Amino acid sequence: MNEKTKRVLTGIRPTGPLHLGHYAGALKQWIPLQKDCECFFMIADIQALTTHVDNPKLIEDSVREVTLDFLAVGLDPKKSNVHFVLQSAIPELTELTVYLSMVTPFTWMQSNPTIQTEMKQLGKEISTGFMCYPVSQAADISFVSPDPNESSEPTLVPVGEDQVPHIRDNNSIISAFNRKYSPTFVECEALLGDVKRLVGTDGQSKMSKSLNNAIYLKDDEETIEKKIRSMFTDPNRIHPNDPGTVEGNPVFIYHDAFNNNKEEVKDLKERYIKGTVGDVEVKEKLNVAIQEFLGPIREKRKEYEKEDVKKILEEGTVYARAIALKTLERTRKAMHLNYPSI
Repeated sequence: MNEKTKRVLTGIRPTGPLHLGHYAGALKQWIPLQKDCECFFMIADIQALTTHVDNPKLIEDSVREVTLDFLAVGLDPKKSNVHFVLQSAIPELTELTVYLSMVTPFTWMQSNPTIQTEMKQLGKEISTGFMCYPVSQAADISFVSPDPNESSEPTLVPVGEDQVPHIRDNNSIISAFNRKYSPTFVECEALLGDVKRLVGTDGQSKMSKSLNNAIYLKDDEETIEKKIRSMFTDPNRIHPNDPGTVEGNPVFIYHDAFNNNKEEVKDLKERYIKGTVGDVEVKEKLNVAIQEFLGPIREKRKEYEKEDVKKILEEGTVYARAIALKTLERTRKAMHLNYPSI
């Protein structure tokens, strides 16, 4: 194990370039973890297939996009304790998923909140691979688990409050395996962030490519300005001098998340509530704040486009696979699949 004994495992499905919602809800939390933990930042391309099996080219292209975005925001695989991991390049994860599925009741999959929500959104015949998503997730987290006979240090998994049920599901699967066979994995621990999900520019609860309501980390200045100008605000506010609502207003949610000038934000809120500032000014100042935030990220991304992204992924994945092999050997031994009696 790396000298940094606390391990962190987290990741993102590659279904397009990353946006401000990814930053606020995930990447912002990951960056400081590189100081004190051994970090495994996974690009979960197999899990992307659960919803994008008909578009493999999108996943292929997005692996590079996501890697560049990781680098641009400050995740640093040059550090000995930071590893970018490509899920599909670790076949041991697929095998581990199968073994964990043997101790996971199917009713657990059916009651998983993410499964239920995405089943409604997909609106088509659901694959077996899709239904096994929670087991695959458990395998991803558990492959970096220490041997319980050597350490009780849990793997840390950065999540938002709405994702805590996923960690409970993971630990239920691990606990079921440990009870049925022998102590093989250490349960993981949720690492809660203080940033809630960022709404889309249209005011919808989720920012996503499919809803066309996202500001991407790589967007140019003109694109960002155009998206901010079209953002939803208070639908009940007809005139600039009408008193407006700040709470739940997408423009002010973004100001709170990305405008470092807190006095300016406070002033805008006070005037908006009184009806002494229009949406145009509020959006113009948000545009300035977002441009200042994304400008350095966009420039760093351009520099990293010259790097050998494939090599970065290969190096991190090779390191992670060595750990996965040891975990798999331990798992097979617990299940007597090493056939000691033969």
